[in-house]
Amino acid sequence: MKILFEDNHLIAVNKPNNVLVQGDETGDETLADQVKKYIKDKYEKPGDVYLGIIHRLDRPVSGVTIFARTSKALERMNKIFAEREVKKTYWAIVGRRPDPFNGHLTHYILKDTSKNVVKAYDTMSSRAKGAKQADLDYELIAEIDDCYLLKINLQTGRPHQIRAQLAKIGCPIRGDVKYGFPTPNKDSSIHLHCKSISFEHPVKKEQVNLTASVPKEPTWKMFQTIDGD
Repeated sequence: MKILFEDNHLIAVNKPNNVLVQGDETGDETLADQVKKYIKDKYEKPGDVYLGIIHRLDRPVSGVTIFARTSKALERMNKIFAEREVKKTYWAIVGRRPDPFNGHLTHYILKDTSKNVVKAYDTMSSRAKGAKQADLDYELIAEIDDCYLLKINLQTGRPHQIRAQLAKIGCPIRGDVKYGFPTPNKDSSIHLHCKSISFEHPVKKEQVNLTASVPKEPTWKMFQTIDGD
């Protein structure tokens, strides 16, 4: 866990893959637990440490993750995210070149909570009743062998949105067997990384630009010299 930003209101870290942001039925240690421990130890805080969860990355995903250190910051950041006043850029490595190389995707996302998967529909219909619109822009920025690096600017924040939308156009993310990639990664990660998040600080009203380096892993390392921001 690497600290990307820290002040009295917010703390941001580069989340490793295969770490939960928030607890689930597994009972595994979470990123929130790690951040609380860091704050408690660094500032020698007695008792419980307040930490508000603003957004989440899926367990197998890595990258920028922001927490609130006060309830006021949490309330304001929730509003910033809800009103889409935040720019989120992801990198994804897929096993097939997209056609076209760049474009805008709009789908309608419906979640199956019993299976923890979502389905992306091209249009609203009776089959997609209750689905929510999901939008993103993607761009092919590099390719090496059968690995294709996409930069994704997320317009909405639906569950599993990037994973489902890329799979829908025939480009599932490497390692993401849940959404159609044929083989898993050995460490159960997927090649999806939240590269950067930009927003106006909820208290100081200054621009905050956060960038997280990709995991130190062979496939990601092939693209370490790429500047796609």
